[in-house]
Amino acid sequence: MHITQLNRECLLHLFSFLDKNSRKNLAKTCHKLLEVFQDPLLWSLLNFHSPVELKKDNFLLGPALKHLSICWYSERVKVCNTEDWMKNNFQKDFCKRHENTVSDFLLDVCNRCPNLLSLTLSGCGHVTDDCILQLLKNCPNLRSLKLENCVRITDHTLKAVTLYGVSLQTLHVDFCRNITQAGLERVREKCPSVMLRAERSANMIPDSKPEKKVILEKASRRLVQI
Repeated sequence: MHITQLNRECLLHLFSFLDKNSRKNLAKTCHKLLEVFQDPLLWSLLNFHSPVELKKDNFLLGPALKHLSICWYSERVKVCNTEDWMKNNFQKDFCKRHENTVSDFLLDVCNRCPNLLSLTLSGCGHVTDDCILQLLKNCPNLRSLKLENCVRITDHTLKAVTLYGVSLQTLHVDFCRNITQAGLERVREKCPSVMLRAERSANMIPDSKPEKKVILEKASRRLVQI
């Protein structure tokens, strides 16, 4: 029996075991398999391991998407999570090339995936509070929001959770150094039913104004010279 002789349900089941690239390659072989690739039921779960993957055409975004994960585990994360004023020209150029990649993708999710239930972001150093705010507004069914090592996330995201996270059950803000204890307490007070975790976030050294850091650096150099 040829694969194309299988019914739609069997083909969808087979496709579900393949990664995004394999699905796309198989879809190129005939119209029937292309139709299976384009079936929204196949795309309820999406996992990405690099911002580069977000620019490929080997997946579909739509109302069927329920679970989304963008986890960038790489030495490059350290480059992007370094404060802009400390970066050398190479680091600045590297980060500039993909600065809006994740944010633009998430805004697309806001417009096309209103039934999203869970979102996990790890190492996404360019994602901002405004982006998470839009997601909470446009995805009212969101139950799980897990943010790890997202350095531009601040208490503004926590405030948005208290205002728009109507369905939220789980909130993780681990290693987000610009989250404060006051912001966490506000969530606990306003949303007592939310399972909140903030590993190391409020205990890490937050970003401060570059001017202050420059002053500290100059003072340190003077001490070394002395």
